[in-house]
Amino acid sequence: MKLETFFDKFELFADAPDAVAKMRELVLEFAVRGRLSERLHTDVTPKEWKAFVDQLGDRGTSKDSGPPFDIPDTWRWITLNELGSTRVRNDVADDVRTSFVPMAMVPARYGDAVATEEKPWRDIKKGFTHFADGDVVMAKITPCFENGKSAVIRGLTNGVGAGTTELHVFRRSTQQVLPEYVFVYIKSRGFITRGESVMTGSAGQKRVPRDYFSSSPFPLPPLAEQKRIVAKVDELMALCDRLEVQRQERETRRVALARASLARFAEAPTPANLEFLFHDACAIPPADLRKSILTLAVQGKLVPQERSDESAEEAVRGVRAKAGLPVKNLSRGSGEPPFALPEGWTWVKVTDVADCRLGKMLDKQKNRGRAYPYLRNTNVHWLYFQLDSIKEMLFDDAELDDYRVEPGDVLICEGGHGIARAAVWEGQIPGIMFQKALHRVRPLPCLNGYFLAFCLRIYEHAGILQRYYTGAGIPHFTGKALAKVTFPLPPLAEQRRIVARVAELTALVDKLEAELGSARTTATHLLAAAVAELTA
Repeated sequence: MKLETFFDKFELFADAPDAVAKMRELVLEFAVRGRLSERLHTDVTPKEWKAFVDQLGDRGTSKDSGPPFDIPDTWRWITLNELGSTRVRNDVADDVRTSFVPMAMVPARYGDAVATEEKPWRDIKKGFTHFADGDVVMAKITPCFENGKSAVIRGLTNGVGAGTTELHVFRRSTQQVLPEYVFVYIKSRGFITRGESVMTGSAGQKRVPRDYFSSSPFPLPPLAEQKRIVAKVDELMALCDRLEVQRQERETRRVALARASLARFAEAPTPANLEFLFHDACAIPPADLRKSILTLAVQGKLVPQERSDESAEEAVRGVRAKAGLPVKNLSRGSGEPPFALPEGWTWVKVTDVADCRLGKMLDKQKNRGRAYPYLRNTNVHWLYFQLDSIKEMLFDDAELDDYRVEPGDVLICEGGHGIARAAVWEGQIPGIMFQKALHRVRPLPCLNGYFLAFCLRIYEHAGILQRYYTGAGIPHFTGKALAKVTFPLPPLAEQRRIVARVAELTALVDKLEAELGSARTTATHLLAAAVAELTA
């Protein structure tokens, strides 16, 4: 495959996350290996080049120094030290206006110019790195080196300047090397990768040694070919810029379409409208779709209301009276509700519609009884359980009813990294218990545990649950705080319809996400295969 073919087939790789970046890397790597330019007989005939090659003698072709790759026969291996100086100083009068370049003004993007600040020479001549127009500069400190911060210096005030001490500088002493070609080489991924392996210093302050910059093998083509290489690189990098702009414009259109599509889905949350959200022109992140589905669910917009349903308030009163529990006025409490409720819904606190308790403390010294499997907070994730690692704890027979988890119970993390994560137990492991890091919320017959879990998930997304957390450093979601959480409650029949619709739509999201992931994986593999073929 030729590099031009790679560009022509860009649409095949466009969904790969680093497609344009890979293109840029290939352009630079091809350039310094002689695969981007043609060989011309006239390249080696100019007397200046002949005289320069004669001065080099055998050292320009020797492989003893361990060149990193093969080069064309007309090229020579050399070092920057042999082409100029990497220890430069400017001889300038103190009152001359010059340019100052901090690291922030050294570009990482190919083609961007160095920005400068004008200062008198006396202010910057000491304690900074000197350079002049035509010099090549390269950042030596991490992460600036790895990011490719480098440039050919042009347009300095009075042609001279100084800047950050975290730069290596090359100033040529022969006209047989173009600064722009040197720049192409130090921007190449191979040069940067090899430099990373020899960096010295502690983490965050690692630097590329001067010897690597000045004495590493440098592939030098004839001057005429250098000019063609630089021109070709500029042309292809400009093409990469256009592709990147096109990709950004496409992303902007996708974002706008995504907003419109989400609004359309909110008005009519049907599987057909959800599937439209996964169109290539839209591509909304699946996590955003799941959030939208749950938001619509807890606001009563996912399924239609039915007048035949018993109102939520009547159901709660009836259930509590039947269970011998106090029947009190159901109210959200102080403050404005976050949204208006559909007819038949009501605001309730968790303890109005469920029995809550914490699990048993794990204490190997005090615990007695038989060993039972138990759930920890690491097992509970948002809306699902991770059951790969289940441990056992001792429980007395008298404790079994208090700490057993039954199908339909909602388990909620009390604290730590996964605070407030909630999932509904479906009886995956019979007779399982739970420990103190978890709340067990056992719904009364007027509450579907899945609907409560949906509400908690949306409250966590919206930052509402965080208001209930206590403790400095490691937050906790205490039983008292959980009891105060107020959430919207639909009629029980509608809760069941909502849970069923959420399951239907999220299953579709899972399916479409897998298809989208497969398409992106294919694009990534195609990109990797193309790169491998080109670099073989």
